[in-house]
Amino acid sequence: MILWWIETTLSALLIVTTIMVFILVYLALFFKVNWVRYPNHQSSAKYFIAKHRKRGTLPPVYPNGWFALLESSELKRGEVKHVTAIGENFAVFRTETGIVNILDAYCPHLGANMGEGGVVKGECLECPFHSWIFRGDGHCQSIPYAEKVPPNAKVKAWKSCEVNQLIFVWYHAESEKPNWKPQSIEEISNGSWKYQGRNEFYVNSHIQDIPENGADQAHLSSVHGPAMFLQDLFPNLARHSWTEAVWIACKKECKTEEDITSTSTSLPNVVAERENAETNDRHKAILRLKHSLVLFEKYKILQLSVEAVQIGPGYVELRLDSRWGPLCILQTVTPVEPLLQRITHLMFSSRFLGLYAKVVMIGETVMFERDLQVWNNKTFAKTPVLVKQDRTILDFRRWFSQFYSANSPTFQSASESLSW
Repeated sequence: MILWWIETTLSALLIVTTIMVFILVYLALFFKVNWVRYPNHQSSAKYFIAKHRKRGTLPPVYPNGWFALLESSELKRGEVKHVTAIGENFAVFRTETGIVNILDAYCPHLGANMGEGGVVKGECLECPFHSWIFRGDGHCQSIPYAEKVPPNAKVKAWKSCEVNQLIFVWYHAESEKPNWKPQSIEEISNGSWKYQGRNEFYVNSHIQDIPENGADQAHLSSVHGPAMFLQDLFPNLARHSWTEAVWIACKKECKTEEDITSTSTSLPNVVAERENAETNDRHKAILRLKHSLVLFEKYKILQLSVEAVQIGPGYVELRLDSRWGPLCILQTVTPVEPLLQRITHLMFSSRFLGLYAKVVMIGETVMFERDLQVWNNKTFAKTPVLVKQDRTILDFRRWFSQFYSANSPTFQSASESLSW
């Protein structure tokens, strides 16, 4: 009887263990995080407060730069999508050979939206209203009921690039050509880092508020210091520690990691510059810091070295180095309306770190929602009252101002263009 009981128990444990192993393998290899938070419904009290709060004196609402419109996986060959962003309406389509083109959505003929019902024909896009066919450069190639195509039959074609599984569009208020663009991350392009999941948020704030967090080192302990769980019941059980924070704005070519990490953390606003650099990295800023979860004010676990490279106004590459290997998070910030931002995070890691990457991704999501509570309800302080330790905020604002130009849309002008 005892032998039977032992055999039964061992068999049950083996079955449970096997099931757990299969679950962990599934989570690590096949499950993808997809955490989405859409805007609050317009009838809700929170939405009313966010939309009607004091705005403050705002900078221009649409800075110049590259902005992500779609993830590569959202646009299949032969597919077109209508995307609204940066005060524009885009028809984003992928040709039969896989090339992405971005056109103004509205056909110059009678104004039909080619992103809604348009059809990809080979390397061109066909308007759903009268079947005018437009090339990727915006010129009309053919009109089915006309022998000749008028020379002015064209639509604006936007500069675009597809990199790191993201589709970007170039926006510039003065119509200047891009002098930089997001670069391919080798581990993503060669497939050694696998896509592990994403999150998506909509934030009622000015776009500048989001990247300004990187230079606001004091908020780390206040907003992101408390533990994510059981904080009220066990306040001394755990906390998040953020140390050795250094924020720099690049002028030409940013220094190597060794150069920056050797810089005294008492001078976080140091500007890295290499005199004879051939490249120009003025559109980049870098934040480096250390993270750990402190248990009982004694034991440190989940230690990460974080490097966040802000590339232009709306794109960030975050590298998290752990003792088990590197993780990568790509953040995009795209203005949908003057004070409505769409923010996404895409997680990548080696297949071996898949399960760990998903745990980190969920933690990052919970932490990011703490920032949302602030952004959704704050006003923009044009002349903030700062102390000496806040000087990197001013450094950030000087750096970010390069993305505004004479004709950058203001809140008033951008809001008027949305009125029907």
